[in-house]
Amino acid sequence: MQTRRQLLTAAAVMAAPAILKGAKGYTWAEVEKILASGKVQGRLTKDDLPTPALLLNMDAFEANVKKMSSYVLSRGRGFRPHGKTHKCPNIAHHLVKNGAVGTCAAKLSEAEVFSANGLQNLLVTTAVVGKYKIERAMRLATRRPDTIFVVDNTQNLRDMNDAAAAGKIKLNLAVDLLVGNRTGIRSGDPAVALVEAMQSLSNVRFQGLQAYAGHASHVIGFEPRKKKSGELMGEAVETRRMLEKKGIACNWLSGGSTGTYNIDSEIDGVTELQPGSFMFMDVDYNRIGGSDGNAHYSDFANSLTVMATVVSKPTDSIAIVDAGLKAFSTDKPFPPETKDKMPVTYAYGGDEHGKLTLGQGAHPFQVGDKLEFIIPHCDPSVNLYDKIFCVRGDKVEATWAIAARGMSQ
Repeated sequence: MQTRRQLLTAAAVMAAPAILKGAKGYTWAEVEKILASGKVQGRLTKDDLPTPALLLNMDAFEANVKKMSSYVLSRGRGFRPHGKTHKCPNIAHHLVKNGAVGTCAAKLSEAEVFSANGLQNLLVTTAVVGKYKIERAMRLATRRPDTIFVVDNTQNLRDMNDAAAAGKIKLNLAVDLLVGNRTGIRSGDPAVALVEAMQSLSNVRFQGLQAYAGHASHVIGFEPRKKKSGELMGEAVETRRMLEKKGIACNWLSGGSTGTYNIDSEIDGVTELQPGSFMFMDVDYNRIGGSDGNAHYSDFANSLTVMATVVSKPTDSIAIVDAGLKAFSTDKPFPPETKDKMPVTYAYGGDEHGKLTLGQGAHPFQVGDKLEFIIPHCDPSVNLYDKIFCVRGDKVEATWAIAARGMSQ
């Protein structure tokens, strides 16, 4: 005769498959086959997905894109969203359909992926330096003559011109201004001198100025952020005016980002914005404060989350999920937050795990439960995944490849 403990153990074993069974009773082999086919709409729900999973709430994503595009275009500015955020050709095409004039790529390898997937009007926002990369840039420019590259150095400018001459092509070049805290040449006389040097070369065409002050976008508080961005972009606008006084046409000044879209689009002389995070949002941007004085920046919704599964319940107040250092970017001093703002504190528990401390009133998670997290920083988190699962409600609508993942060359 079985003891009560044996009966309970047997019952637990018999019940175990229910935890593993998908929402529609699929086996994993069936789910795997559906995912491989790409025909997921109407067939899978979020509960069918392997975790950690990168989810994109399509209702929120589409609303974010519509709001940003409508705002920027209504101000008479161009809209060239940054591909470094999403690294996904499907998203880039969606943005173009919604008014984007083209796509920014932080690195040449990203631009190569976007080009191979049919995107045009690419802006490579980092200077292409070195023999082999310049050769690749010439190949890209031959395939996509409307591509714009940036320079901030006289030697690099000459190298680009020489390569273009050898390839019998003419490159579109912009001068990258040091208005941020990374790359660029100083605004004013140094930048003007570089443009004049460009004008003397026969195989490059001056496109305009790039002025990306990314750090201004993260200044806490709308008024301090407006002041900072105004000062930095003002330097770029003044450089444009200096060029025009010398008779050098400068019809293009590109900059701006998610946190300053409603600041930079109001600055006379800025012609184009290149925001990225607005489409996804993250904990970092949620903290910068809105123009309404609210400490929470709510202009755009959090559309991107990571879904994780509770894999252990050591105590009543502790739950362990299968999403750790390899599931979220770790460059910020704050951790992921639960999507529904539950009284739960996340802490990294190693490469593969996250530790949840459940506060008063928190859901009493059990092994097998799933929950979603808002990520600390969207760009590097996206780069950790091969695909995005597009969801509408609980239903999986599509899977989009993050084709430029790892393309940092």
